[in-house]
Amino acid sequence: MEKLISCCGLNCAACEARIATINNDDELRKATAEKWKTLYNVPEMSPSMINCTGCREEGAKLGHWSMCQIRVCAASKGFNTCGECKDLEECSLISGVLKFSPETLVNLKSLN
Repeated sequence: MEKLISCCGLNCAACEARIATINNDDELRKATAEKWKTLYNVPEMSPSMINCTGCREEGAKLGHWSMCQIRVCAASKGFNTCGECKDLEECSLISGVLKFSPETLVNLKSLN
């Protein structure tokens, strides 16, 4: 499977939002919006908001992208991903992602 690792280590290639965007799949946008409403506690999530090519790729971004503290922190340090940071495993910003999705740490470490 293709890997497209985000700043925080998530694999954007496997993300339903990216897949829906790349394939212009409105049914997948709708299903993803419904799923994310509950999963991420975002009741206002709509299919039109599901439009993203990945945080490190050119193109559309989810609304959260511009204010993602993890991405902003990595960029402010001149890093492509958090995998370049010596404080990765102790970082309070990324700790929630690492706990929610343990494969992110493996993904980040595989880039170095």
